[in-house]
Amino acid sequence: MSILGNIVWFIFGGVLAGIGWYLVGLLWCCTIVGIPVGMQCFKFGTLSFFPFGKEIQYGGGAGSFLLNILWLVFGGVELALNHVIFGLILCCTIIGIPFGMQHFKLAKLAILPFGAEIVYKG
Repeated sequence: MSILGNIVWFIFGGVLAGIGWYLVGLLWCCTIVGIPVGMQCFKFGTLSFFPFGKEIQYGGGAGSFLLNILWLVFGGVELALNHVIFGLILCCTIIGIPFGMQHFKLAKLAILPFGAEIVYKG
C-alpha cells in the first residue's frame, strides 16, 4: 500500500512539497554557517517526495533546541503552514485523508526538524 500511496503522493503534490524543502535548503546553504541546516532540509525534502512507509522519531538535546528556534524564525513557519493548509484541504474528502495525514506529519517536522530521525516501517 505504501508504494501506491507514494506514487499518488508524488504525482499530486509530493513534488511541490519536496521542492519547497529543497529551496529552503539552498537558501540556507548560501552561508557557511547555514550548511548543516541546509543539509537537514535536503534530507527532509527527500522524505517529502515519498512519505508513506516512514515515521519520524523526535529527540535531541540543547543543540537541537537552539537550531529549532533559529529554524522557526528563518523558514520553518512557512513550510509548516504550507503543509497544514494542504492537509486541511485534503482531509475534506475521505480519499484525501491519508494524504492529509502525511501533510500533518510533515508540518510537525517543519516545526521541529532538528533532533528528528526518519525511521522506515517494517
